[in-house]
Amino acid sequence: MKRYLNDLVRDDLARKMVFLTGPRQVGKTTLSQQLIAEQGGQYLNYDVAADQSLIVNQRWSPRAPLLVLDEIHKMPNWKPWLKGVYDGKPAAQRLLVTGSARLETFRQGGESLAGRFLGLRLHPLSVREWCAQTSATPEQALTHLLERGGFPEPCLAESVEQAERWRRQYFDGLVRNDVLEFSRIQEVNAIKLFAHMLRSRVGSPLSLASIARDLSISPVTLKKYLDILEALYIVFVVRPWHDNIARSVLQSPKVYFFDTGLVEGDDGVRFENLVAASLLKHVHWRHDAQGKEADLHYIRTKDGAEVDFALSEKNQLTHLVECKLTDDKPHRALRRFAAQHPHAKATQVVRDLRHSFTVDALEIQRADEFLLNLLA
Repeated sequence: MKRYLNDLVRDDLARKMVFLTGPRQVGKTTLSQQLIAEQGGQYLNYDVAADQSLIVNQRWSPRAPLLVLDEIHKMPNWKPWLKGVYDGKPAAQRLLVTGSARLETFRQGGESLAGRFLGLRLHPLSVREWCAQTSATPEQALTHLLERGGFPEPCLAESVEQAERWRRQYFDGLVRNDVLEFSRIQEVNAIKLFAHMLRSRVGSPLSLASIARDLSISPVTLKKYLDILEALYIVFVVRPWHDNIARSVLQSPKVYFFDTGLVEGDDGVRFENLVAASLLKHVHWRHDAQGKEADLHYIRTKDGAEVDFALSEKNQLTHLVECKLTDDKPHRALRRFAAQHPHAKATQVVRDLRHSFTVDALEIQRADEFLLNLLA
């Protein structure tokens, strides 16, 4: 399966070293192997003992057109080491660094790699990408992704049962093994319990203080746990929109999962998570591929008026998005914020809708059409 970033990764490798990150099992290794099959090269994974020795001692082939180094952020002092590798490699050799944790998490201290790399984030399959990969209609793609989630293996599985078996092993193994990169072994069970609790809190403003009381730990510790789950691409945080960035950080965030299949809730909650993941993929494409200052938020006022999502560029709102399963009556808060931000496109995205239509400045749009028209 050729992913939406294949061509971009290939083009960027001709310019600089490329950092390709994203959730575990989202398709980074497959993409790397496809590039090696096209142009030749060598793949080494720091998690594999035999490969680790080759990596540490730099015993890969200097004639490999493409060198792929996976999970090297787990190596002590990896940044100065990688800087030396990049600066000393043959001019014709291209270097792709992949990992299942956010490499920006490891920027503190040590040598800077600024100016030497381009960063890309690989996301699960979306409606747009699934339609491009198969003969599915947008409606069929949306139904499939709501049932299976967007990770390639469960998406391509022969049955729902196989997809669920994969997800159970994936989630348990991810929390148990990868969390140890960031935390002590004594905290793994607490982080796993916290992650399970988040599965039933998708789409609601998150009170870390309340959950901390339930778990009998401090809110500061719980905030660290949330940062770990973010760094591992298990969840992503959507913060409220505010012109003052500091104030938005202090207000309650919402949490969503990269894998919609992990969400515990009704059809509306799962649908909202899928839209959130699709919008984040769109925003990251704008940021990584097009160099835009794009971000994803939600809007909530003190009087309780709320819009599910808001997109911004250069600290200016560009889109307002409200999710509904069946309700095609214009959402009151969406109308309110559309009037306050006339330059932002306001869309009510409805899962079950016969035809898209417009009411004043609001577009009431079929969900499959809306998701198909996102950039990635």
